[in-house]
Amino acid sequence: MNQISIQPIAHMHSDFPTKFGIPRQSNLVENLRSTIVFEPQYRNADALRGIEGFSYLWIIWQFSEAVRTKWSPTVRPPRLGGNTRMGVFATRSPFRPNNLGLSCVKFEGVEIDPELGPLIHVSGADLMDGTPIFDIKPYIPYADSHPEALGGFTDTAGSFLLQVDFPKNLLELLPEEKRDAVIGVLSHDPRPSYQRNPDRVYGLPFAGFDIRFRVTDNMLTVCEVLPL
Repeated sequence: MNQISIQPIAHMHSDFPTKFGIPRQSNLVENLRSTIVFEPQYRNADALRGIEGFSYLWIIWQFSEAVRTKWSPTVRPPRLGGNTRMGVFATRSPFRPNNLGLSCVKFEGVEIDPELGPLIHVSGADLMDGTPIFDIKPYIPYADSHPEALGGFTDTAGSFLLQVDFPKNLLELLPEEKRDAVIGVLSHDPRPSYQRNPDRVYGLPFAGFDIRFRVTDNMLTVCEVLPL
């Protein structure tokens, strides 16, 4: 069998230093801002010529924190409670043979940095800080949009949105431009699906802070904000 070797063309710079709390799909939290930083050999503005004409981009990347030497034909999707098994190719699980992810993100613009070259600013990304990116392609509405498409088990997995009580005095500890984003992340319930202890305190590392919270029924309450 032929072996194919691919190298990252870029890495993502985001507010998530760990996997915990990252939205389970892209565009769930539109206020999340991230930046694609190219590797030195790809810092050529000509490679982005015409990209401003597109609203969304596809990103092919690696689940770099989920690389395994072996793979399993079935996985347990978190949105099904973590107990039901589905075929790995019928899910977006990170535990795949090649550990590749595919995300559609909103294009927010290109900035030319004197040291880092062209930077792509995006929103709605579901990638950890430092995630390797292998390719970037434009989202093309006439070919990529299928409003009639079925969503498989995701159509019946139910809503996981929480109400968020973020006390004003704690919220104001965060930079103003990060506040809507962190509330959006918390509303999508960062906890593992199998953990439902109302007394447990969770910590979400985000934008240089540790956001500590509890969840009771459908209400998430932030109880502490600490600098990392």
